[in-house]
Amino acid sequence: MARSCLTIVLAAGEGTRMRSKKPKVLHEIAGLAMVAHVTTTAAKAGGDALAVVTGPVSEEVRDTVAGLAKDVRFYEQTERLGTAHAVLAAREAIAERHDDILVLFADTPLLRPETLTRMREALADGAEVAVLGFRTQEPAGYGRLLEDKGELVAIREHNDASELEREIKFCNGGIMGFAGRNALELLEAIGNDNAKGEYYLTDLVEVARARGLKTVALEADEEEILGINTRAELARGEAAWQARRRREIMLSGVTMTAPETVFLHHDTEIGIDCEIEPNVVFGPGVRLAGGVHVRAFSHLEGCRIAPGVTIGPYARLRPGTEMAEGSKVGNFCELKNAQVEAGAKVNHLSYIGDARVGAKANIGAGTITCNYDGVNKFHTDIGAGAFIGSNSALVAPVAIGDHAYVASGSVITADVPPDAMAVARGRQSTKEGYATTIRERSLALKKSK
Repeated sequence: MARSCLTIVLAAGEGTRMRSKKPKVLHEIAGLAMVAHVTTTAAKAGGDALAVVTGPVSEEVRDTVAGLAKDVRFYEQTERLGTAHAVLAAREAIAERHDDILVLFADTPLLRPETLTRMREALADGAEVAVLGFRTQEPAGYGRLLEDKGELVAIREHNDASELEREIKFCNGGIMGFAGRNALELLEAIGNDNAKGEYYLTDLVEVARARGLKTVALEADEEEILGINTRAELARGEAAWQARRRREIMLSGVTMTAPETVFLHHDTEIGIDCEIEPNVVFGPGVRLAGGVHVRAFSHLEGCRIAPGVTIGPYARLRPGTEMAEGSKVGNFCELKNAQVEAGAKVNHLSYIGDARVGAKANIGAGTITCNYDGVNKFHTDIGAGAFIGSNSALVAPVAIGDHAYVASGSVITADVPPDAMAVARGRQSTKEGYATTIRERSLALKKSK
């Protein structure tokens, strides 16, 4: 039978060191708010109920989290009297006696679901309390995790630790899991007999052991439980997330020639045998099927790409773009809300917006769809096999028929029937020898100055 799990996310930190009007936990890693990273991770680890503890002014946090989970409740910590006090703000949810309770912090977005699963497994094996720790070569300032015969016996704060205990490199990461059956009783037994008069969640270890209950410590990478309080730490967290995700994608069968220069969004999907060249940026909502080649300095967002497509270099794909199998968009091109069908090519210096480009159509260099009149957007339809000559402007709404031909330099304002050729430009006039006259006139003007 599956074990129920309540996740309590503490999101009450002000984050004043961010120097921002935005709540700290809404700052983003890979385009997703830190608190959303944490709640998503908890759900992947089997968390089926969510309690979020916020400060008095956290409507933005509530609005963000409300859209992430079905079973989510919010609790307000009106006074800041320590981490145990914050957890007890969710007393109503704790009293429901879930099998497992996980206490997470909304500013630790790099947690892995696998780590929380290990914590839950420890609780299932009989531990009353499971504490997540990490090892560091610079432990000063961190609480130390003291173990004996495989059990956690105490969490000793740095200022209270003996010289011998300060040599311990295994430190408290703050994240904790405990069994739901005794949770409320143990939490209410935590006192505030300390210099600050606050209720510390770390004291739960001492309370549990005094009652003969098992407590354990589990180890995670230091990076995984990085708490983010400043913009510099936010950048460090972004770099760590990107490095982790790039590695996962490469191990899944994707080539990145310079992975450190590729930037991913949290929802980026890349199929096997894709090749990503240097300096590519993925915005939200990008899905690449297998065998796509994204060349250097391209920027993609909100697009769906079929197998065998080539993109770039220096291409920008904006939301609503769909590219069918074997199609191509090349140098310095921009597509927006464009459906490019199989085998079609948009190769050079073109803008295709609010348009359909039919199968095997060819868009010449410098072509644009004039889709906007300053108020409304209009659609351009380019038929299969059509050829649009270079430096043409297609003024929407307009339709170019299948296999039609638009002569270079044309401004097309009316529909072109299938198999027709449209020419919309001034007639060329050639004046023999007149170039010499122009040069002589120009040189004379220059000399007179």
